[in-house]
Amino acid sequence: MRKILSAIFGLLFVLFAALQYNDPDPEVWMPIYGLAAIACLMAYTGLGRWWFFAAMAVMYIGAAVYQWPPKFEGFLFSEIGMRSMNIEMAREAGGLAICAAIMVLLAVLVRQTSRR
Repeated sequence: MRKILSAIFGLLFVLFAALQYNDPDPEVWMPIYGLAAIACLMAYTGLGRWWFFAAMAVMYIGAAVYQWPPKFEGFLFSEIGMRSMNIEMAREAGGLAICAAIMVLLAVLVRQTSRR
């Protein structure tokens, strides 16, 4: 289960990083998703420890809270463009929350694997 999930999400995070090339600040978001992809690779190969993934989750959660918009206007997935800065900030916080959720999942799976 750990290998399958880490491979799937590792590839998704590589895709997320690649899609940031036309973002106004790709130098921020490409490394964020790139680090998540590297963490997934570490989980896949068994190099990461559960506490590493837990620490990554805490960092992503902190960043998501920091990035949360002052006024939540939704994510508006029906539009590609940025209608307001609050929507863009919500999307960015959502991406960080996805990274955090996967890091928590990897921490649990790696911890279960190491106990066996």
